[in-house]
Formats: sequence, C-alpha cells, structure tokens
Amino acid sequence: MKQQFKPISANKQNDEENEDGMLQQLMLKYAPYWPIFILATLLAVAAAYVYLRYATPVYEASTTMIIKDEKRGTQGSKLEEQIDQIATKKVVENEIEVLQSRVLMETVVKRLALYAPLTQKGKVKEADAYVISPVIVEAQNPDSVADAQKVYFSYDKGTGTVTLNGKNKYPLDQFVSTEYGNLKFTKNKFYSPSSESQKDIYFSLGDPRVFADAIIKGLKVASNRQSAIIDISYRDVIPQRAVNILDELIIAYEEASISDKNTQAKKTLSFLDEQLGVLRKDLDSIEKKIEYYKSGSGATNISAQAELLLQNMAGTETKLGDINTQSAMLNQVEMAVAGRNGSDLLTPSAVNDPALSGLMGQLHSAQLEYNNMKQTMGENNPLLLAKSEEIAKMRPGILENIRTQKASLSAARQSLLSTKGGYSSTLSSVPQKERQLLEISREHSTKIQSYAFLLQKKQDTELGLANVTIGSRVVDKALSGKDPVSPKKKLIYIMAVIAALGFCVGVITLKDAFTGKIKYRSEIEKMTSIPILGEIAFDKSKSPIVIEKGTRSFVAEEFRKLRISLSFLGIDASHKKILLTSSVSGEGKSFVAANLAMSISLTGKNVVLVDMDLNNP
Repeated sequence: MKQQFKPISANKQNDEENEDGMLQQLMLKYAPYWPIFILATLLAVAAAYVYLRYATPVYEASTTMIIKDEKRGTQGSKLEEQIDQIATKKVVENEIEVLQSRVLMETVVKRLALYAPLTQKGKVKEADAYVISPVIVEAQNPDSVADAQKVYFSYDKGTGTVTLNGKNKYPLDQFVSTEYGNLKFTKNKFYSPSSESQKDIYFSLGDPRVFADAIIKGLKVASNRQSAIIDISYRDVIPQRAVNILDELIIAYEEASISDKNTQAKKTLSFLDEQLGVLRKDLDSIEKKIEYYKSGSGATNISAQAELLLQNMAGTETKLGDINTQSAMLNQVEMAVAGRNGSDLLTPSAVNDPALSGLMGQLHSAQLEYNNMKQTMGENNPLLLAKSEEIAKMRPGILENIRTQKASLSAARQSLLSTKGGYSSTLSSVPQKERQLLEISREHSTKIQSYAFLLQKKQDTELGLANVTIGSRVVDKALSGKDPVSPKKKLIYIMAVIAALGFCVGVITLKDAFTGKIKYRSEIEKMTSIPILGEIAFDKSKSPIVIEKGTRSFVAEEFRKLRISLSFLGIDASHKKILLTSSVSGEGKSFVAANLAMSISLTGKNVVLVDMDLNNP
C-alpha cells in the first residue's frame, strides 16, 4: 500500500490561504464597527490620561553592599584576621535576612520619625508632606506613643513656634508636653518650599512596628548566588525619603554588627579580668610571703643542687598551673555550651585548644545565625527549626570534646603530681629553710606563668574589640532615579488601548453570538456541504430591480455571477425550473427572484416568473 504525501510547498500555500481567509473574515466581521472602536479607544486614552494626572508617582532608590564571605572569595586580609580573633564569619544569605529584619527597620523608623507621617490636604487628593512641611515631629518615647489622626498644625517662621489645631503654641527643638504625648518639633532639613507648602498640613502618630512592617514590604534585598554583592532597593512616593531609609538601614546594620561583636568580647574580657584579679591577689600574697621568709630566716642562697631541683619543680608547677588554668577555662566553656544560650558563649579566642576553638567558632556562628533568623521568622519556620537542630547536634560533640580534654588534663595532672612527689622527696635532703623557700619561689613562678597567659588572651580580645571592621562595606551609596518607576505612562496608554479594543471585540462577539443570524459565508460552509452559488449584498437603494441592460453596479455584477454559476449546475433545455425559497418572510426571495429573472432574460432567453407566495402575493 502506497502512502501519498502532499508537497511541502502545497501545504505551505494552503496554510497561507487559510490565514488570509481568517484575516479577511475578521476584517469583514469587525470593520463595520470602526466608529465604535475609535470612540472606545479615545475614551480609554482619556481615562488613562486622567488616571496618570492624579496617580501618585513612585520612585526607586537603590544601594549596593559587599559582604566578606570567604565562601565567595571576599574574606579579609590575614593580618586583619590575626588582629581580630573575635570576629565571626558571615554568610550572604544570613545577612540578607538581617537587613530585612523588623528590628533594624524599627530603628530606622524611630530615627527618621516615620511613625509621625506628614500629609497635606488637597483639592482632589492628599499629598505626602515629607519635603514640603517646614517642620517634622518626633516623640520622646516612640514605643509608647499614642495613636493620633490628622493633627493640623502651622509654623510661624518669625516667632519660631508651632501651633497645633489653631490653639496651643510650642517652641522648636525641645520636647514639650502635648495632649498627644511628649513631642519635639524640629526644622525639616529636606524642606523644599512651594506655593502651597504651609497650607492644611497635618501629622499622625502610630506604632513604629506597624510602619516598620509596611516599609519592609517595599524593601527588596537580593544577591547574585555567584558573588557577595547585595543589592538593596526601596520604592517610595518621595525619592528623598527612599534614600534616607536605605542610608539609615545600612547605618543600623553596621551598628548592630559592631554591637554583637562587642557583646561577645566584653563577656570574654569580664571572665579574663576575673581570673587575672584572682591571680594578682595570689601573687601579692606569695611575694609578701617570700619577703617575710627571707627577712626572718636569712635564707638568701640556694645550693646548685637546690637550684636544679627548683628548676625542675618550677617546670612541673608551671605545667600544673597551665593545666589548672585550662581546666578552669574548660569548665567555663562547658557551662556556657550546656547553658544553650548563644549570648553566654565565650569567644573562640578564649580557648587554647585549636580543635575546640574551631568547634566553638562554628557553634558561635550558628547561634548568631539562629538569633538573626529568629528575628524575621516564626518559631515553626522550617529554616529556623533546621538551624536549631543543627545547633543541637553540635553541642554534644563540643561537650564530648571538652570531657575528653578534661580527662586528658586530669591524667596529666596526676602524672605531674607524681613527678612533683619525686622531686619533693629529693628535696627532703635539702635543709628545711632552703626547701621552704624553694617551694614558695616555685609557687610564685607558677602564678606568674598563668598570669602572663591570661594577660596575653586579654590583649588579643582587646585588639579584636578595638578593631571596628564589621565584615561589610558599601559599594554604591543610596541614590534615587529621576524618573518614576510607577506608573509607566507608555505602558498605561498601551494597556488602555488594548483594553478598549478588547472590550469592543468582546461586545461585538457576544452580540453576534446572541443574535442567532447568519452573517458570514464561513458559517454556512461549516454547517452544510451544499455548494454556495454566490453572495448577494444588501442593497440600500430599496429599488426592486437593480439589474438592467448596461448597469454596472456592485449588486448587478453579483447577479451576473449568480447567473453564470447556475449554468455550471446543469441548467439546460431539460432542466429549466429554478425554485427560490426561505424559512421566513423578508429574507429577499422576491428581490432575488425578480432580479435573477431579469438577469437571465438579458441573455435573450424567455423567462417566466411565477409568484408562489399565496399568503402575501
């Protein structure tokens, strides 16, 4: 069996013909309604113009930061890492969550006094008065400010006073008691005077947390996964306010980073100072004991054997002192880790063991990430629960490491005590006074070694505390664009035109769907396979006869085409009868029959026209 294929060129030609036919049908369907399309388009454009005339433009300000994330190749210098041993590692994703936290945004709202928005009453709509108000309003305690709506005020430049609701006058730059709480009125440094700048201006008061939530919704913080660059943008109806919000957000973020680092450093310094104070008292007591002993017993010289024993004993005691110091440090670390409170953790630099210091650094960073995420996420957030589970898994390992080290230190202590006992038995042969002096000197040497060790740790922590590096820097300062990002005029006009055209098309389509009339040849071809001989257009002349000898009208030509089409159906001497009928009256039976008969008679044939409509002959 052979399968036949049509040539590609033939298929392409058929597709083009179908497309041309569809376009022609659409043109024939909607072209008669062109006045409606034009009218609807004009109305839509006018509506778009009115909307743009009264719509409030929105501007966008943006800034760029870089986070020192070692995973993305932006870690600090080696010298900086050696100096700042209390700094924690940063991750770009975590810093993005911190920048979008409610805590930072509340700080921004309070510093910019955004909880007291300024508004100007207009003829058609109200306008934001952030830059057209000569003064701004600040509350002494924003967290407990009472809600207030539309408090009208005026500013007298001559006397430098503000009048609320046309009654009470208050001076500038000092907190005063009002019926709305303790407020302060200060000059607006972004004031841009206009002809209507001091008319019908009022302020409102609200909860800073509510305004912070509203601002966070308009804040956008994003980064490229391949780099440590963070793009921060904010949209506002006032460009200057958008810039101010971004600037204050970065300042608040940097201050929060420094505060977190300083808190951990101060806790470590407090612990070291406490240990140093204890050792300082012990050293003072031992030095006085040596002084009293030498002056009372005259033991000033020590034999060579005693000196050698002293050196050995001093070394043993130094090791014991180091072990005791490390044990005390491990006890503090164990209590902090077992306490399950990230804010009580000591900095990794306080631990002498590199492995434990690394584990503590990981736990410390994970705990800070958890605290930052907790500020912006709910308690049941999957990411927050995952981070909590990660921290819970890290603690047993650290505690096990601490216990192992404590056991090792205990074994070392027992060994050193045994060695110390051997030295003590040897020293028993030394005169009693000399031996007592050696023991006191040995204890003194041990305390000095421990004191020097803790003092070095304190200096390292103080260097980290003095270092103001925060692990991030601003690449581009906040800047607002001159043109609004919303609404976009071109887009609004295009959408208005499209909506108008779509509305007209929809109305016409619905109208055609519910009329129940056949208007196009394609509709007949879809419903039946009977061939169509021709199409007769509607004649507006209302003349019963439109075809005569020499007539060249459009309708006359259509009747001539119909006459020619009949000849191809087999109209001949044996088939001479033609019946014209339709379902209801008024569809053009008489008109077509009369003109078709006239058209055939013009060819020289005899034609008899019989009216069979008995109801309306």
